[in-house]
Amino acid sequence: MVATSHPLATAAGLEVLSAGGTAVDAAIAAVAVQAVVDPLMTGIGGDCFALYAPAGGAVRALNGSGRAPAAATVEAVKAALAGAPSEGGNAAAGAAGISAGVTEIPQTSPHAVTVPGAISAWCRLHADYGTLPLSRLFARAIRYAEEGFRVTPRVAMDWAAAQATVAGDAGAAALFLPEGRAPVAGEQRAQPLLAARYREIAETGAQAFYRGATAESMVGYLRSLGGLHTLEDFAEGMDGAEWVTPVSATYRGYEVHECPPNGQGLAALLILRILEGFDMAALDEVDRIHLQAEATKLAYHHRDALIADPAACPDVAERLLSEDVVAALRARIDMSRARPPVLWDEPEHKDTIYLCVVDEAGNAISFINSIFHGFGSGRLDPATGVLFHSRGASFRLAAGHPNAIGPRKRPMHTIIPGMVTQAGRVVMPFGVMGGHYQAAGHAAFLSGVIDRGLTVQAAIDAPRSFAFNGVLEVEPTIPAATRDALAARGHVLKVVTSPIGGAQAIRIAGGLLEGGSDSRKDGMALGY
Repeated sequence: MVATSHPLATAAGLEVLSAGGTAVDAAIAAVAVQAVVDPLMTGIGGDCFALYAPAGGAVRALNGSGRAPAAATVEAVKAALAGAPSEGGNAAAGAAGISAGVTEIPQTSPHAVTVPGAISAWCRLHADYGTLPLSRLFARAIRYAEEGFRVTPRVAMDWAAAQATVAGDAGAAALFLPEGRAPVAGEQRAQPLLAARYREIAETGAQAFYRGATAESMVGYLRSLGGLHTLEDFAEGMDGAEWVTPVSATYRGYEVHECPPNGQGLAALLILRILEGFDMAALDEVDRIHLQAEATKLAYHHRDALIADPAACPDVAERLLSEDVVAALRARIDMSRARPPVLWDEPEHKDTIYLCVVDEAGNAISFINSIFHGFGSGRLDPATGVLFHSRGASFRLAAGHPNAIGPRKRPMHTIIPGMVTQAGRVVMPFGVMGGHYQAAGHAAFLSGVIDRGLTVQAAIDAPRSFAFNGVLEVEPTIPAATRDALAARGHVLKVVTSPIGGAQAIRIAGGLLEGGSDSRKDGMALGY
């Protein structure tokens, strides 16, 4: 079975499974297609994380996120953003007064572009667990890129919403807004240069992206925008994807696995650990949404303060998931009113695609690939057709912060695949899309399945809410009476006009696979 958020990606994955490919083969085929047909959500210029569970084996985590250039220091980036020279100690120092007011990296800045990690991750997965050649896995993607594809309804909606991001870049606008507007559903589009990149990668592997003519073009383009990238930065990125040990926590007899920092999976585990102290199955809708909001605020407050490149936040998982910390956070929750979050050790005071696959042998993969914002940085190298992500915008420009930008450093990531096991066996690969929502979405989805006994599809389709940046966002399917009750507890509510996130999952029960794909998106789950 394969579950993705786009029908053509699901079809590609199912075709590969039917041809005897592994779960990894199918995932690569599916994401390659989605990078073509859903270009504002994912692409080869983005990053990737995966959880892989070989049949009967332990869950492994793959970190396919890219690193900042070697020259990227807080001082250099702030100076560059302030319009001052970024090279040379004296120049950077002279810009200190100007750059003092620079507090964040803009989405469309070249400094928001770390070396893309996706192709390194795809090739690492394929080398370790793939069986079919990359030329076979990329075949559908190449055809859609060259011959064209029809734009689906949700992709059309998102394309229109994000078109301003690419309108300011000549190469991106020419490809994605050729008539000065976003396509409507049913119109045909193509990405011929992306087909050429796929053919190169299929022939020579990751080096086709990170070294040679393609890398030279990408580096030249980024440097023309003021970026600090070098050929050495890209060359080092070729082998950047690495297998790491997942972080995990128990929830009502299940083990939930997430990728460790620099991903925000730890925040999802922290929310679940907080919720486990409450009888979620017995709560009404108002109490359940309130509790999830309060737990989310606490977890995200810690995420933003502590989670970063693993070298900058050692032992953070052990600390945050410890019994004393979780108990302290639970004690801060007042079921009668919304409260501001505080760190556990400080005094009290007043667009992304996810897919999953289970193959015939029982191997399971939970896979996520993203360019962060809709259309990422909006920057496209016109010679290679590579649209770059904006993940570096997550870095802080505060020296000493764990997530401060630094040489060859990975930023905190919002994209997180999930995997559930029980008694050492895989129960469910799952994931939630939607930027910052993902950690909260993991907890809400799992609580729906485990606490409320919902089917996978029902848990995915359930009305969503998200407490973030001082606002409780709610989908309009949450009743007005519930919204009024939440407002009475002090929540600042916003009824959103666009769906909150998306999700896919495949539950394994004996010989049965139960798949779900979010009705908020265009995709589907299919098996045989």
